[in-house]
Amino acid sequence: MQEPIVVSAKINASKQKLWNAITNANEMRQWFFASINHFEPIVGFRTEFVVKNEERKFTHVWTIEEVIPLQKIRYNWHYTEYEGDSEVCFELHQLNDVTKLTVTHSTIKPFTANIPEFKRESGVQGWNYLIKESLKNYLQKTNP
Repeated sequence: MQEPIVVSAKINASKQKLWNAITNANEMRQWFFASINHFEPIVGFRTEFVVKNEERKFTHVWTIEEVIPLQKIRYNWHYTEYEGDSEVCFELHQLNDVTKLTVTHSTIKPFTANIPEFKRESGVQGWNYLIKESLKNYLQKTNP
């Protein structure tokens, strides 16, 4: 079993602003995946959207498993085209005037081995970029 990918960042934004950025589809499209069509932070909610990389297609399937407003959201994450299953958890903690966000991506069932996007290094790089660059930059633009 692969070790979970864990990425943490201190973000200069309120818990509410950060929560909105990780749970509102309009905001998620700005920093996460532009093709997210719908998202609701409600246990049992399921969404699908397609991301293409080179000649490969990845139909993301997310099902919300746990929601504690302004604190935690956890969802199952897999793809229709490939074997494998995982879980992603976003946790928010207030630290004085900043909010600490910790994202944990855990493999439940290994993903197809010969796909470059499923290599651990790719996941670590992707989550670091998404949280420490894309999300932070998005929040700085919307909260000058």
